[in-house]
Amino acid sequence: MGILELILLSIGLAMDAFAVSICKGISINNKDKKKFLTIGLYFGGFQAIMPLLGYFLGTSFEKVITSIDHYIAFGLLGVIGVNMIVEAFSKKEDSFNDNVGFKTMIVLSIATSIDALSVGTTFAFLNINIWIAISLIGCITFILSCIGAYLGAKFGDKYSKKAEFIGGAILVLIGLKILLEHLGVINF
Repeated sequence: MGILELILLSIGLAMDAFAVSICKGISINNKDKKKFLTIGLYFGGFQAIMPLLGYFLGTSFEKVITSIDHYIAFGLLGVIGVNMIVEAFSKKEDSFNDNVGFKTMIVLSIATSIDALSVGTTFAFLNINIWIAISLIGCITFILSCIGAYLGAKFGDKYSKKAEFIGGAILVLIGLKILLEHLGVINF
């Protein structure tokens, strides 16, 4: 696998994190660059760590991981998405949940990087420099996540309730897509 293929793979792996970053950015009420960077660091860091972990686990746990990863991602993204949808319909005054603390971001980071764990197990069988691969995956995800959070914050300023609903729906749909792909119902 060459550099171009690794870059394309990295972009593909980063798409879930990018979409979730947009959704998280919607809840950021201001243009707080520190929060955008925090979101990028969590998603980029986990997207780099998970394939490394998968690489070292290799084939020993591949069947276990790939048999449940879609359920975990679906559950985490579904719960977060439904919560966003419920908040969009709530009558309470807009109080933006712009929390990018450990508890909030760890759940989102794990949910968006489970597929990277599976990719890492395949790296163990290919002639790939794992350090270059995880560096590309982490850096590309970091950049796209920062951009996504910024775009979400910019969009969310104008249309906060609608954007929160759309963001929640996107998370639920991403989780559903992951589940249906792994069950073989759809193939994207």
